[in-house]
Amino acid sequence: MIFFRVLHKESGLIQTKTSIVRMRCTILASGSKGNCTYVAGSNGSLLIDAGLSAKETFVRMTKTGCDPDRVAAILVTHEHGDHIRGLDVLARKLSCPVYGTQGTLAEFLSHRRTSDKPLQIQACQYDTAFSAGEFRVLPFATSHDAAEPCGFVLQENGSKIGYCTDTGIVTSHMLDLLRHCDGVVLESNHCPEMLANGPYPESLKRRIRSNRGHLSNPAAARVLQTLGKDVTQVVLSHLSEINNTPERARASARDGMGLFFEEKTLIVASQEGSSPDSPQEILL
Repeated sequence: MIFFRVLHKESGLIQTKTSIVRMRCTILASGSKGNCTYVAGSNGSLLIDAGLSAKETFVRMTKTGCDPDRVAAILVTHEHGDHIRGLDVLARKLSCPVYGTQGTLAEFLSHRRTSDKPLQIQACQYDTAFSAGEFRVLPFATSHDAAEPCGFVLQENGSKIGYCTDTGIVTSHMLDLLRHCDGVVLESNHCPEMLANGPYPESLKRRIRSNRGHLSNPAAARVLQTLGKDVTQVVLSHLSEINNTPERARASARDGMGLFFEEKTLIVASQEGSSPDSPQEILL
């Protein structure tokens, strides 16, 4: 068991209490400028994506009480810069392996490395579980304009969390995996009206809207509606700073949750990530 000091914001008040949790998922950064999530279990931790510089990642881990020495591996969803910008340096500083699909790793190694120093690289396959530290990790296919993108289901000590971002659609298979999780990190990238009326060129708007683009607020709400009461803790992630607002994403998700909203924890992640004054984390 892990003991944490937890801050809860309700009705403008901050309540402090000590909780016993088996898994903690902390957003270090979420958005087009960089993505990184720290998942702590009872016997170690994992990082998902490394879209910040290594220096900034260490700063944010320290600020949020995330111990770098516990990191057993870095999991990579795909090779776009906002997910791997700091990967090369960070993996070497942490002396830990990097896991990604064959397509993701090939793109990273061929075109996006920042040094030629040795790295520990491990390829994974869709729907084939592997062990990373004490975690059981199951990669699954997502739908994005990258070589071989994936999401992950992480399981450790009886708790399970799903990580599903950078996908234009959520398939029935993805839903089946997510509904068996205790918590999910789910993309809620854009408001369709803001995207349609925003400054992006039409070609980029089409890319974002496409099945290989990003999940909209209404699409994320439909996922949450389908999950119903099965998943009690939700983080909305990868919000566009141009085509979305936290208020719109939250309102849409709340509509999707319907009568189950009061039974759930709903967190909206930001580019700045978690902080002691504004925690962006779920406890399982």
